[in-house]
Amino acid sequence: MSESPWNSFLPASTLLGTWPEPNPPALNSLARLASPTLLGGLSSASPSTTPNALAFPPSLSWRYVTRRFTQFLSNIELTTHQITDGQRKCRGVIACLNWAYYGHGSETENAFLIGSWAKGTRVRPPRDVDLYFLLPAAVYHRFETYQGYRQSALLQEVKGKLLAKYPGSAIKGDGPVVLAAFESFSIEIVPAFALTEEHAYFVCDTKDGGAYKKTRPGDEAVAINTADQRNANNVRPLIRMLKVWQDWCSVPIKSFYLELLAIEFLDQCAWRHQDHFYYDWICRDFFEWMVKKANTYLVAPNMSELFWLGNDWKSKAESAYRRADLACGFERDNAMNDAGEMWQMIFGPNIPRNP
Repeated sequence: MSESPWNSFLPASTLLGTWPEPNPPALNSLARLASPTLLGGLSSASPSTTPNALAFPPSLSWRYVTRRFTQFLSNIELTTHQITDGQRKCRGVIACLNWAYYGHGSETENAFLIGSWAKGTRVRPPRDVDLYFLLPAAVYHRFETYQGYRQSALLQEVKGKLLAKYPGSAIKGDGPVVLAAFESFSIEIVPAFALTEEHAYFVCDTKDGGAYKKTRPGDEAVAINTADQRNANNVRPLIRMLKVWQDWCSVPIKSFYLELLAIEFLDQCAWRHQDHFYYDWICRDFFEWMVKKANTYLVAPNMSELFWLGNDWKSKAESAYRRADLACGFERDNAMNDAGEMWQMIFGPNIPRNP
């Protein structure tokens, strides 16, 4: 039996705004240059020390780190065309469903972005665009009269509405999602009902005969926003780099887990208030730390759920750590090409070998 909040729906016309894009971190900290002494790869200088860069000769170590990681992050941003294309496809899907369920063709009402497009963690090459579409409460009541498999039937109905407009596209219902696969982008639509509890929604769960599951997708964006603020805007860049590693090295771990790991790591990282000049150490130290997280749990942003990490990804993280450790040594010695070769083994060609 599905949970039945007969009087707990909000009007579906309520539209949540998308979360703001992150501010880029400043590129002005040279704290680790304050001391020539390195202890196990970590600077003995205080991270709060910021000497004048002009006081150091041009032959000083780590000449290429800032340029390399700044260019890397630029290379994995979506292009203007890709952003416009994704937005256009989202607007078309929203208009189609608004015509089907509300009798008007608004391209924005009754829907909001979730996932990487909402959280500012999207990367190139583009992945799916995820959005919630809020159905009228009357649709919930109508499907409550069905005998069994209500959630599957609801997803199939939404799929049919989209197929009527996009007959040449591959559209399927899977779990809580209706996937519309277009040539350049896939749009993952989550049919949802807005609850009176703030920012809470019912979505379809088709397992074990079907039920409705309460979700709070905005909590994920809030967690990243607040973590970014307390970590000098380093959370989103780290997440984006980790997603590139995940794709390039075929790492068997969910992107959402990488987000939670990035937040947890940076909250205890010695370099969390530094900038791109420290990104070699941040990457190296993350992979070393991540290995120790095998077979442990992660906590959801709203503290309501635990996620088991397992260890299928552990060997990939160990390899990434070994390569990052070598790359950090090369960066210290200004061995630009050798460092670039190691980084490209982790992140692929988007991180430049010769910045």
